[in-house]
Amino acid sequence: MERLKYLGKTAFRMTALLIAVSILSFLLLEASPIDPLTACIGTDSTLSDRAKAEISSHWGLDQPPVKRFAAWAGNFIRGDWGESITYKKPVKTVIGERLKYSFALMSAAWLFSGVLGYLSGIIAAVKKGRLLDRMIKGFCLTLQSAPTFWIGLLFLSLFAVRLGWFPIGLAAPMGKAAEDVTLSDRIYHMILPAFTLSVVGIGKVTLYTRQKFIEILNEEFMLYARARGESTVQMILRHGIRNTLMPAVTVQFASFSELFGGIALAETVFSYPGIGSALTAAGLGGDVPLLLGIAICSAVFVFAGNLTANLLYIVVDPRQAVWGRHF
Repeated sequence: MERLKYLGKTAFRMTALLIAVSILSFLLLEASPIDPLTACIGTDSTLSDRAKAEISSHWGLDQPPVKRFAAWAGNFIRGDWGESITYKKPVKTVIGERLKYSFALMSAAWLFSGVLGYLSGIIAAVKKGRLLDRMIKGFCLTLQSAPTFWIGLLFLSLFAVRLGWFPIGLAAPMGKAAEDVTLSDRIYHMILPAFTLSVVGIGKVTLYTRQKFIEILNEEFMLYARARGESTVQMILRHGIRNTLMPAVTVQFASFSELFGGIALAETVFSYPGIGSALTAAGLGGDVPLLLGIAICSAVFVFAGNLTANLLYIVVDPRQAVWGRHF
């Protein structure tokens, strides 16, 4: 019964979130000074007023805002996400084509930030108060305060332009036919933007793991293990990882929102054809159907990450939920 109530509340919160995100995104676009018609045909267009009126009528731009939003919401509920003004394709098609690139990029960045952040946190905790610990903390605090696009430009100029280790951008070699692009080509082009995006989450995981590990090292059972003659490595492998891994994983799942927030900047810097660059194009072009579709997908993505983190907390500590013992 408790689980049914929890699922009902979760479904209600999810529905309320999607409604709020769609309304807020639409209002922000309406308040934007960008004219969708001008963005569509260009500022130097020689089209007649009649042709412009026909284009506005085709995209529904001549309708009042409330009527346009109501029409979009009704079509969306029926499964019709509309057509993108920017790409002249159905919104579902645009999101489907670009989501696979973004998903691969975010997955690589998410795994890299989690693994590197967790290992760095353990090292900093073991070396507490020493030079290495201070360096790791300083590096993490710098990453936490540095904008994603600035880090992306820095990595791009260093590793791609100056050193030439990685390509400047795109998801595949320029001028190469799609059927000739190999998996290694796509991975090679994804390394630098994935590394840039992973920087967003490394600092938080590192600092959290460090603090948690320091607490574990001061527990009585760790002091007893040290008194029995166990080395630092043995203490970490036998006791430390088991007590800190799951909390660190839940923190990593909760960082989905930051990861999705940074993907637009990272993809724009590296000209990566993912959902983030499509979001930027939709915002600059006043593309309401595409922007609303991406906003809905991002809300579902972030909500799923936070929900997963909450469920993992319940698995780790069933006392955090009334129905935890039945989970």
